[in-house]
Amino acid sequence: MLEESLTVDSNESSYQVTAVISHIVRPGREQGYEEWFHGIAAAARKFKGHLGVSTIRPNDQAHPEYVVMLKFDRYDNLKTWLESDIRRQWLERLQPLIEQPETVQTLTGLETWFALPKRLRQPPPRYKMAIVTWVGVQIVTSLTSYFLESSFASLPRFINLAVSNVIVVIALTYFVMPQLTRLFNQWLYPKLDQ
Repeated sequence: MLEESLTVDSNESSYQVTAVISHIVRPGREQGYEEWFHGIAAAARKFKGHLGVSTIRPNDQAHPEYVVMLKFDRYDNLKTWLESDIRRQWLERLQPLIEQPETVQTLTGLETWFALPKRLRQPPPRYKMAIVTWVGVQIVTSLTSYFLESSFASLPRFINLAVSNVIVVIALTYFVMPQLTRLFNQWLYPKLDQ
């Protein structure tokens, strides 16, 4: 049922990988889909290398597209899950709930911050991702050091850095990078906005 081939460059096969899976749910079947999602997510957690799963629920009820982000520690472990009999059984249960076959995109590295659900076919060039990431890191580290410098001054340097890095990563992932991706949207995806 996968519409894309699941191939990754061999140089990237040992890096953390995210599978972005899209489902168009039949109108009125949202509750069944939610139950299905919780069941398959629990099954995936039992597989080696599973790092987490989350979903973006649809804003538009006329086009109920759910986007599932499934993280594994390396591509081989993700592939084992995607090709498992258990997942195949869960996909059979999914068929009455969706309008068309699912799409699967595998992402490694920085593109997981930049790929938007409707634009998964082609992430931005790496140099653009590096520039926007640098802007985000500059903003967050500057604000973190300004506001928290005095609060963490008494802590040992290692703990100070560890706490600061946790704040930076969380701020980048959940707040700053989504905003910067929207702000730089036309530059990151010029062909898609014409």
